[in-house]
Amino acid sequence: MQIANPLYDVVFKYLMEDAKIAKLLISSIIGEEIETLEFRPQEFTAEIDKARFEGRFGLLTVYRLDFSATIKTGDGLKQVLIEIQKAKFATDIMRFRGYLGSQYSNKNNTKIDTIKNHSRRIGIPIIGIYFLGHKLDSTDASIIGVNRSYKDLVTGELLTEKESFIESLTHDSYVIQIPSLGQKRRNDLEKLLSIFDQSTYVDAEHHILNIKEEDYPEKHRSLIRRLQSAILEPEMRKQMEIEDGILGEFEDMQREILQQRQEIAEVKQEAGEKIAEAEREAGEARQKIAEAEHDAGEKIAEVEREAGEAKKKVAHNLKIAGVAITIIMQATGLSREEVDDI
Repeated sequence: MQIANPLYDVVFKYLMEDAKIAKLLISSIIGEEIETLEFRPQEFTAEIDKARFEGRFGLLTVYRLDFSATIKTGDGLKQVLIEIQKAKFATDIMRFRGYLGSQYSNKNNTKIDTIKNHSRRIGIPIIGIYFLGHKLDSTDASIIGVNRSYKDLVTGELLTEKESFIESLTHDSYVIQIPSLGQKRRNDLEKLLSIFDQSTYVDAEHHILNIKEEDYPEKHRSLIRRLQSAILEPEMRKQMEIEDGILGEFEDMQREILQQRQEIAEVKQEAGEKIAEAEREAGEARQKIAEAEHDAGEKIAEVEREAGEAKKKVAHNLKIAGVAITIIMQATGLSREEVDDI
């Protein structure tokens, strides 16, 4: 059986527009029974932003869907927000954070609850589901669940009661590494998500995947048939080609950015080497100046020392001359002026 590739935003959107299928896929991932699931229409769009790089524009895409859901729990029904984000590039991580930040700051994502007979506004819990078209850095796990737990760090006891304060500020999340799905079929969830396995493509563009319907449990086959029917939609292939163009432009821009970064790094390295050489030469020059100043200082000190000794000799000679004049004056009875005239 051939199906449209759900890695494409237009196909994923088509798949999730069917409320029953959306409920099936999400409940299978989070492992919870969903009572009701509603699209949040204002968020049911592909988020396409324009990023400028040295006068050029490239289109970067992260696809997101927001749902309001009620989940059955052991204590009754719980209202949650479910945000699905799908991206093909690791560079989109900060955009994920931005979207989550907007969810946390949105006043519409709160409700009034009665806690210990007091009304209080609290945040509606958020569940994040991330479909990644790239691999994480350190794990090949195909499906990762990040589930919070409360722990008393003094006693080591796990706390079972949920707190509105904590639930309003933290969230569970699920990460699907599409490149790690491969041919693995170890449980029902991995079987279901194998619809994203990119190794089964049958065309050069990777628009069409080939699967065996009998490999999937009966409860999942409605999803398979939905993807099969997507191939018959006249606009579907056109929209997939548009996505290819967008991603191709993005990849070209990324390559250009990497090349320019490499060139900048090389220029910086060359400039750094020149600066280091100039600093080394300047250091040598300063050393020579210091040595010259030291030599000049020693010579000046030597000259001053010799001048001092000469002054002492002159003074000594003058003293001797004075004594001699005095002796002559006493011996001859001549005056100083008469002695000087001799």
